[in-house]
Amino acid sequence: MRAVIQRVREANVNIGGNIVARISQGLVVLLAIEQVDSASDADWMSGKIVRLRIFPDEQGVMNKSVQDVNGQILLISQFTLFASTKKGNRPSYSRAAKPEIALPLYKQLKSKLSHDLGKPVQTGNFGADMLVSLSNDGPVTIILDSKTPE
Repeated sequence: MRAVIQRVREANVNIGGNIVARISQGLVVLLAIEQVDSASDADWMSGKIVRLRIFPDEQGVMNKSVQDVNGQILLISQFTLFASTKKGNRPSYSRAAKPEIALPLYKQLKSKLSHDLGKPVQTGNFGADMLVSLSNDGPVTIILDSKTPE
């Protein structure tokens, strides 16, 4: 699994002119699932996201997690994070998992994040064409990959 995590002041997802999800302070998680991913990748990713200390403490040092600040999470599926651009100008998405593999793992990660965070996680619609709006706070953007967990 690969995720781009953005610390936000607010974010929402619009599908067909309707806001389907909205959060205030928290994290937007853009998530791609690879063909070889499994439940253990979802577990690792959830723990890392929820405990990632990227919110400022009282001294302005990034020392607090989304849990510590009582923040929210907006989870968005984005298979394009596994784009390969090595050949030509049209990206290949051959590493991205097909929906029959990706959707159950996406749902598992959503459930695990909700459990680990202690509150519901907002989402877009898996596979939909979405308009994601956000106010990146900082800006702070972190990339996580469960296959390179250093």
